[in-house]
Amino acid sequence: MSRMIFVNLPVKDLDRSMAFFKALGFTFNDGFTNEQAAYMNVSDQAAVMLVTEPFFSQFSTKQIADTSATMEVQNAVSAASREEVDELVEKAIAAGARSAKEGVDEGFMYSRGFQDPDGHLWDFVWMDPSAIPG
Repeated sequence: MSRMIFVNLPVKDLDRSMAFFKALGFTFNDGFTNEQAAYMNVSDQAAVMLVTEPFFSQFSTKQIADTSATMEVQNAVSAASREEVDELVEKAIAAGARSAKEGVDEGFMYSRGFQDPDGHLWDFVWMDPSAIPG
């Protein structure tokens, strides 16, 4: 069985968050999107649920992380090339993100990060396929 992963992220303004990620080229599944949450397609086996903070608060008794002061998680998404990593991060910054990490070049891998409008940390990562064992 192939498993899927659904990452749930709290957002302050769902429309703003959807517009931000659409600017990066992500699409949404309208069948699982309403005024409380939006299903963002990452791949066939990964999705991000952007969830309004009031609705997200119903999932747990814990407080939602204050992303201005704490790191909750770092989301990494693959890119097809080093150039695409930079293109996507530049699109993110143009759409309202803040740079969180300059490009890190490890030869076989290149990554660069940003904070989305809600302060969630994201990296786009390219890895040289010939350097992957197996």
